[in-house]
Amino acid sequence: MCVGTLGAVMLAPHRPRRRGVSTATLVLIATCLANPFESSAAQFPLWEAGMGATVLRFSDYRGSDEFRSYLFPLPYFVYRGERIKIDRESVRGQFFKTDRMELDVSINGTVPLKSRDNAARQGMPDLDATLEIGPSLNTNLWRSDDRRINLILKLPVRGVIATNLKHFDNVGWLSHPQISWDVKNIDSTGWNAGMLIGPIFQSAGYNQHLYGVAPQFATATRPAYQSKAGYGGANIIGGISKRFGRTWFAGFAKYDRLNSAVFENSPLVKKRSYATFGLAVTYIFTESKTLVESDD
Repeated sequence: MCVGTLGAVMLAPHRPRRRGVSTATLVLIATCLANPFESSAAQFPLWEAGMGATVLRFSDYRGSDEFRSYLFPLPYFVYRGERIKIDRESVRGQFFKTDRMELDVSINGTVPLKSRDNAARQGMPDLDATLEIGPSLNTNLWRSDDRRINLILKLPVRGVIATNLKHFDNVGWLSHPQISWDVKNIDSTGWNAGMLIGPIFQSAGYNQHLYGVAPQFATATRPAYQSKAGYGGANIIGGISKRFGRTWFAGFAKYDRLNSAVFENSPLVKKRSYATFGLAVTYIFTESKTLVESDD
């Protein structure tokens, strides 16, 4: 699960009656390919800004059997500062960095889900939007001599806050260790490709937030359920991207598997494995005249 942009949490789908879009998935489109251990440095603008759109097809929440198609606006902003870097994948502060390791800030989240729009959650409270934030330690396990191919271990741990902007509740934490394989500028074509794979571990509070059923919301077909902490399934994500002048294109496919997850017996888990996908196009309309050395 790649790192998200805070602004994406507030975006609304083109069908506002149906909500439940994972910002993690949105940002996977933005790129699962970028990483802090890229190829040799060159001159790039200090910052770039643009706007585009992304088309997504995925489930209401992990484990749901209801799928939606969405069209989102997609803001684009890159900042290549000396100590702070903002790109399509993350906000990175230079808290700690060596040639092989980096500690940065991991941000993610989800937008709200109206329970009336999902059959499994009918009559239950709506799911508030969540904000996930915490550190991520990234270690380069291997790179090619030209630094275009990287194998990276990412260890993010994020606290989770649920909010409707009237109240803020700490609902737990999650960790999503991943192995990331990235290839830059394949055969000098300008195309980038990457793959992420890893398990997910979640606290009891977060699992209860998503999959718990309080006794007052139990029905004949939806028994009460209390979740616990532990393994939350795994996923594998593949993506491609390329920049054509001022236009940037990306696409991804994701396979999610919840078999053996501690909450797999929740009555809200209707599908234990499935695939999702998305495409994005962004136009960069302005950029800094100041050039800096960067690894983009």
